[in-house]
Amino acid sequence: MILDTNAVSALADGVASLEVAAARVDVFALPVIVIGEFRFGILRSRHRRRYESWLDRLVAVCNVLRLDEETAAHYSTLREELRAAGRPIPSNDAWIAALARQHDLPVLSRDAHFDEVTGLTRTSW
Repeated sequence: MILDTNAVSALADGVASLEVAAARVDVFALPVIVIGEFRFGILRSRHRRRYESWLDRLVAVCNVLRLDEETAAHYSTLREELRAAGRPIPSNDAWIAALARQHDLPVLSRDAHFDEVTGLTRTSW
């Protein structure tokens, strides 16, 4: 299962309902896009060092998903599908969705716009 940025944030904050859902997953996949978004988000946090340390531990136990040419092909196809349907999603989430399609993995997210992506399953908490 792929972790979206809002899932990573909820895990970092110890949201109980997400921890219950996460306990059923053996291995999480963590897109480099999500790592970048989370690091950007904590740059100005007064708890920056604690979050950075926590993120380092999370990255160590996750399957980190990197972008490659196959991801780019999925990205361009799904962006065009969403454009044609009049339902675009944020660019970073389109990359995450492309990785989900490429690796045939569901996405753990509260962002309902992932539901617009054909062939992608979103799980929430």
